Amino acid sequence: MGDRMLSSMAKKVCVVGAGISGLASARELRREGHHVTVMEQKSGIGGQWLYDPTPNGGDPLGDAGVHSGIYASLRLLTPREGMDFLGFPFYPRSDGSGDARRFPGHSEFLRYIRDFCDAFGLMDAVRLNTKVVHAGPAPRGDHDDDGTVGWVVRCSKKQEGDDEGVAMAMQVMEETEEVFDAVVVATGHFFKPKLPSINGMDLWKRRHLHSHSYRVPDPFRDEVVVVVGCHASGKEIALELRRVAKEVHISARSMDGDAAGVHSIRKAVSRHHKLHLHPQIERLCEDGQVMFADGSSVVADSIIYCTGYDYAFPFLDTGGLVTVDDNRVGPLFEHTFPPALAPSLSFVGLPKHVIAPRFYEAQARWVAQVLSGRRSLPSPEEMARSAEEYNRAREMAGVPKRLSHTIFFDLDYIDEFVEKHCGMPRLEQWRKELMSETYPRLLDDTETFRDIYHDGDLLRQGLHSEGWLPRTPGGQEQDTGIKKTEI
Repeated sequence: MGDRMLSSMAKKVCVVGAGISGLASARELRREGHHVTVMEQKSGIGGQWLYDPTPNGGDPLGDAGVHSGIYASLRLLTPREGMDFLGFPFYPRSDGSGDARRFPGHSEFLRYIRDFCDAFGLMDAVRLNTKVVHAGPAPRGDHDDDGTVGWVVRCSKKQEGDDEGVAMAMQVMEETEEVFDAVVVATGHFFKPKLPSINGMDLWKRRHLHSHSYRVPDPFRDEVVVVVGCHASGKEIALELRRVAKEVHISARSMDGDAAGVHSIRKAVSRHHKLHLHPQIERLCEDGQVMFADGSSVVADSIIYCTGYDYAFPFLDTGGLVTVDDNRVGPLFEHTFPPALAPSLSFVGLPKHVIAPRFYEAQARWVAQVLSGRRSLPSPEEMARSAEEYNRAREMAGVPKRLSHTIFFDLDYIDEFVEKHCGMPRLEQWRKELMSETYPRLLDDTETFRDIYHDGDLLRQGLHSEGWLPRTPGGQEQDTGIKKTEI
């Protein structure tokens, strides 16, 4: 087997994005002694979790420069016990400040991300207001002596004193260019809003927007609203809108009761007279009429497309060696390394429906150890063959190409990944049981799963087994004397 192992000398690494996958990458790369620079286009860390109250007024169907797509009322879909970095528990603050719920709002998780960044001194590696506009292989003369590919990274940086209220296109930008030994792409999977293809969509004269541009329900007061899609965001936005809208009509891709999202939305529809469930849209009409596949119709004031996101890397130039085809980024070995460009190019944070940030930490640790020479990769041919076999097996199992990077909370796969590639500990049994209990409740009843649960004994057992004591029912927190440390 032709192993690919870099020399043990420290590498100069560019990480694109300062969300949870980018910060995890920065931490792990530093632990291996690499010199890290994290490029972040926004004015703060947190990636998707840095809430921006300003929707995309100029481009409601696209991203229009507003990177975060979370809405004001968004809460975590996973309990805080499943959303922590290794060795840095996501507990409520002992002073009672913040959101102490087990499924807190987005601002509480952003606070935790900032605490993590501060605890491990990562901010001095982050360049804010710095957008990567190009990352491509360096000329041959800029390659390392061992033949590995170097990378030219060109950035545009908002100059000091620029007015935050001025549109990005109107601001004076300073461009810089730098050569790195390696690039880690950590831009996540909420980069490019995905829109459905619907007959008559180009003729629609009334308001329509992607959920990326949705923030609060008030603009839809007393309206008839159609919500397209009934996965997490579609269900939750529909439930929020029914408090202010005249009617909310939900369009599902499939009406199969076993389809993800449909079962729980049927429960919600049975509880709330303003909610209505329909099959997919057949046609949009210029007069505001929305025609559904079963022949029913409704005249709507607004349409919100809760149809997810596509992977996109507009800054990345690989000469066609890495492509996005029907939302499959490839070829990638274990969702991380492109065989022809590994290990100098890697991706951290692509997989969905995993235990995050833990899985992204495992990817980051693997990348860092390969770059430092502590671990090796198979030959490019072997990696390409493995990626092809993985994709073929998924397709034979009925998983469509567009879900190539969706892991469906396969805890066995996650365990095998972390153990095989980076030596991180497997998920604790109590944590597995906790997550295994949460996911079915999410699918069963979106409206109640965060606030009705019966896993208190399991949680206490897990925390005691790790030496942490939970809060008492009275809200007091016992001092364990244990400090936050790296593992």
